[in-house]
Amino acid sequence: MTEDIDRALEGVGLRLRELRKQRETTLAELSAETGISVSTLSRLESGARRPTLEQLLPLARAHGVSLDDLVNAPVTGDPRVHMRPITRGGMQMLPLTRRAGGIQAFKIVLGPKSGRTEPNPQTHEGYEWLYVLNGRLRMILGSHDLILGPGEAAEFDTREPHWFGAADDEPVEFLSLFGKQGERAHFRARPKKD
Repeated sequence: MTEDIDRALEGVGLRLRELRKQRETTLAELSAETGISVSTLSRLESGARRPTLEQLLPLARAHGVSLDDLVNAPVTGDPRVHMRPITRGGMQMLPLTRRAGGIQAFKIVLGPKSGRTEPNPQTHEGYEWLYVLNGRLRMILGSHDLILGPGEAAEFDTREPHWFGAADDEPVEFLSLFGKQGERAHFRARPKKD
């Protein structure tokens, strides 16, 4: 049993560092997000400290990966993705993929009162594709202000300032696909109004 645990935990530090670098997050930012000290995070990433379950759970949540992926657990044969929704900025994102790298897929739900009623275009590296499932999506892309309905798709370079919100008083659901660069934090594309 100990041998299996050792094998599963082998390489966790390297995976933790890789995930943090992909998100372009500092140890200090990750510490604030997880409640784990910067020195502990550094020792975990270097392999100088063996992670505990209490450390792995918030780290997996922060990086948006399953615990199995984080510890390199052996494949069980079940192809289903069991991911928990992530809520950020009034947006509920349900991960549809398990891999830390490559193209990531999310189902996103925006309610009419999601806090995303005032457009605040953002940018990040990458390229995104989206497909509206239900409702009407308001999408601001650069100087374009568009409404997309069910069955409509859009693709764009995410370095172009963009914003999404419900177009009316109904929730909107859409699929979003983007590569590892798209996982990075958004940066404000224009100064915030006081």
